[in-house]
Amino acid sequence: MRLRLLLTALIAVFTYSVFAENDKKEEKKGYVFEDDINLPVTSVKNQNSSGTCWAFSTLSFLESEMLRMGKPEVDLSEMYVVWHTYSAKAKKHVRVHGNLNFAAGGAFHDVTNVIREYGIVPESIYDGLNYGEEKHVHGEMDNVLKQHVDAVVANKNRKLSTAWHESIDATLNSYLGDLPQKFEYNGKQYTPQSFASDFVGLNMDDYVEITSYTHHPFYSKFILEVPDNWSWDKVYNVPVNELEEIMDYALDNGYTVAWAADVSEKGFVSSNKGVAVMPAAPSVDMDDAEIAKWEALPEKDKEKELYKLDKPVPELVVTQEMRQTAFDNYQTTDDHGMHIVGTGKDQNDELFYKVKNSWGDYNKYKGYFYASRPYVKYKTMCIMVHKDAIPQNIKEKLEL
Repeated sequence: MRLRLLLTALIAVFTYSVFAENDKKEEKKGYVFEDDINLPVTSVKNQNSSGTCWAFSTLSFLESEMLRMGKPEVDLSEMYVVWHTYSAKAKKHVRVHGNLNFAAGGAFHDVTNVIREYGIVPESIYDGLNYGEEKHVHGEMDNVLKQHVDAVVANKNRKLSTAWHESIDATLNSYLGDLPQKFEYNGKQYTPQSFASDFVGLNMDDYVEITSYTHHPFYSKFILEVPDNWSWDKVYNVPVNELEEIMDYALDNGYTVAWAADVSEKGFVSSNKGVAVMPAAPSVDMDDAEIAKWEALPEKDKEKELYKLDKPVPELVVTQEMRQTAFDNYQTTDDHGMHIVGTGKDQNDELFYKVKNSWGDYNKYKGYFYASRPYVKYKTMCIMVHKDAIPQNIKEKLEL
């Protein structure tokens, strides 16, 4: 009997040790997510060394729209869109005497504008790699184009030549390749326009951009004042709680969301760990001694502790006023376009948005990461959604 009791006690101690060790590992492994919503997507792409996230994210979004509508999966050509956008941007830059942000960046509407006017082609027909690289490396091309348009603006002839824009297009052809006029895909002949209408089959007028800032009236449209909005397209404006409502409604009803956001926050750098968060000072559930200890830490140690992220952290409570102040003070800038494709919850049952990025297979989630609600609420510049992805009461306010 004593032997049996001894064995029972040893087993209990061993079991407790194993569970205690597992608890320690659980604490140290950071965020753990379980997906709630996973909407259909195409494969993760890699923009590599190019500032073309806006093209990658929007085409990823439109590829998911095709899947939602039961259309075939296809990889659409980002560089076809980039070619046309750069060409149009050069005209605008010269027209305003060089007072435009002529750079690699762009916006979601650049993609829908190109498809509406020029159509689209598959990646297999036009990969834009005509300059001796296997992946996109645009530094040289970006600089050559910028110097070119600046030289046109600075000319001393008192008028423009008839050749300047043709030479811009020739440079784009040299780096990205000549644009296809006709091509065969899956045994059928297309032009870019017929491919957009017959194969892709999406109405670009069905897609709208929405933001949330107080320097313009809510439920109006305004030109979002960011450098990459070179075409001066307008976006709809709603209160931030309704922006969040639109995103949730869209995902709940099978629609993905194109997401433009500021990614300069230290909490976004953690997307390498698979998470983007807005940590707040951990005063909740701390006793007086712990609070005193926290407040006594040097700022650099506080920051180090906040962004260690070895377990879920308290986050900022975001308000409309915080969003506006960050935008006005350049603390929120138009940095990166991504694609929200679902939701997940961490081990504390907090909801996160599942985001598809365009940096290739760069983290433990194979190119995806999870952005917290506070991060998205605070750092969203604008979104693009299908009009039917907007709740009816908000659509009526926007007169859609």
